Amino acid sequence: MREAFPVPHLSAGPDDVSAILSRLTAARADRDFIAGVELHLPRLHDLFLRLYGDRPDGRERLASVVDLAHRSWDARPAGLKALDRERASAPDWFESERMLGGVCYVDRYAGGLHGIRESIPYFRELGLTYLHLMPLFESPEGNSDGGYAVSSYRRVNPALGTMEELTELAAELRRAGISLVVDFIFNHTSNEHEWAQKAVAGDAGYEDFYLIFPDRALPDAYERTTREIFPDDHPGSFVQLPDGRWIWATFYHFQWGLNYANPAVFEAMAGEMLFLANRGVEILRMDAVAFIWKRLGTACESLPEAHLLLQAFNAVLRMAAPSLLFKSEAIVHPDEVISYISPEECQLSYNPLQMALTWEALATRDGRLLQQALERRHALPDGTAWVNYVRSHDDIGWTFADEDAAELGVQGYPHRRFLNDFYVGRVEGSFSRGVPFQENPRTGDARIAGTTASLAGIEAGDAGGEDRVILAHALALSTGGIPLLYLGDEVAQLNDYSYRRNRAEAGDSRWVHRPHRPEQNYADRADATTPAGRVFARLTRLIEVRRSTPELAGNDLIAFDAHVDSVVAFLRPGEAGAAVLVIANVADHAVEIDALTLSGLDPDAVDLIANESVALAGGLTVPAHGVLWLRVGMR
Repeated sequence: MREAFPVPHLSAGPDDVSAILSRLTAARADRDFIAGVELHLPRLHDLFLRLYGDRPDGRERLASVVDLAHRSWDARPAGLKALDRERASAPDWFESERMLGGVCYVDRYAGGLHGIRESIPYFRELGLTYLHLMPLFESPEGNSDGGYAVSSYRRVNPALGTMEELTELAAELRRAGISLVVDFIFNHTSNEHEWAQKAVAGDAGYEDFYLIFPDRALPDAYERTTREIFPDDHPGSFVQLPDGRWIWATFYHFQWGLNYANPAVFEAMAGEMLFLANRGVEILRMDAVAFIWKRLGTACESLPEAHLLLQAFNAVLRMAAPSLLFKSEAIVHPDEVISYISPEECQLSYNPLQMALTWEALATRDGRLLQQALERRHALPDGTAWVNYVRSHDDIGWTFADEDAAELGVQGYPHRRFLNDFYVGRVEGSFSRGVPFQENPRTGDARIAGTTASLAGIEAGDAGGEDRVILAHALALSTGGIPLLYLGDEVAQLNDYSYRRNRAEAGDSRWVHRPHRPEQNYADRADATTPAGRVFARLTRLIEVRRSTPELAGNDLIAFDAHVDSVVAFLRPGEAGAAVLVIANVADHAVEIDALTLSGLDPDAVDLIANESVALAGGLTVPAHGVLWLRVGMR
């Protein structure tokens, strides 16, 4: 990083693009880089004018960003430039039926980066093509929000390894056909970051990196329209500095929000992204994308400038690291989630709606809300994909749209309260052993923590627990995009309640579902007499079938009305009239799909999971918590 980000001298005017290109040509820049600049600079120029056109340094900072991209391209290793060319010739590589993601904490799963390298043979056995390593950068000791408070984007947490080890790991994963994914926490840094310390000290060039105010006048004005995210940690959106000033902190008090209205912050963060891209990171998970732009009088969430920023960062990466992809993380209204997804913004996105509604369906034994979401909210622009998951490191929030629920006679607020109570075992007959997160006793608002096995009923000894684990993963594996496993869930890991005895973790119940690698479960994965063995065998069978089923590639999905409330069903179309019909029954009892409902399909089908023929002419019985992947002909 260049000290204080000095701005080069370049006249501002309508010919900025031509001037920058002329300068690159005079500097004998690489032809491939110039080609990328010619393609993407006009878009970046327009975005900079929209974001920073009212600032005297806006256009000049643009030239500095392109210069940064040029230096990064020159330093990009030959192997990664070869990957750029490979991905350019197959831009839909991430839509393949062979894609399978895994996610884990480095320390908890493997002890450190060395342990991750030693796990590569297992990752290949499982079929992973995508590995997301949870926050591994240097962060404060003690509570660091699980690593989501970054003190340096260029240094790995010393307890895990070094940046050199991460670079070597990325190369080894790439040789194994596995893309490295890391979190890019770009809404905020930790209060220990060098930029934060310099900003508080008033160092030249850093005064405006964060939003700092001398008194409560503006913080009070902002907080009239913003919401509290972690009220147990601090009220409002600001925390007070020791000298009496106030600094923006949307999340925890040690996570200070960056000021993207300052183009120097844009350049600084672009530099961190490019640094990681040249270390071999192939996908950046863009954390908390909805919060990155602040404007007085608004909620400061999902503002138009947030999208412009993502598009501008995307354009910079297309010039200097064209194979790198962005993945958005936006746990907001479903209409807002999809607004971040496009080839020009985030090519990948978590699918929080499908995740939440899978659990909703299992609790209610009613698949209609999930079926409705697949009909209305699954489609994506070409060149993009969902990342479908059963659960993550984070809590489960009930993110469905109230207006969607109302159409089915479901009231949003009381239904969310029911789901919270159900998944923490407060409802009679609940199979779940979840734990509330950030519960408000006055309002009943909460989110849910727990491993898949504990939420689904295995911990409680419920007879349907293992089936629910398989059903939930079968949906994630069959709806398109990239299915994502939280590693350890494939061997039925249970909640870890030891966090309550750890001072740094006791106040955050999400640690219950972030257990250390369940060694005994992995040892049992070949033993069919154990839950670990049965879940592993059934889940790896689904993965094997998916890898050999081209209809499960891409995102195309056609909803199929089974006329049974507990059944979620859809078609994944293939070639020449063939399709895979996916059927999942969330009820605790078997159901019948009548012959008339199936009459638009050829009478003979193949059950891909069981590898046997199925006759549809007389109707179909779907067992309790049963899943079928049927290759069918469409009449």
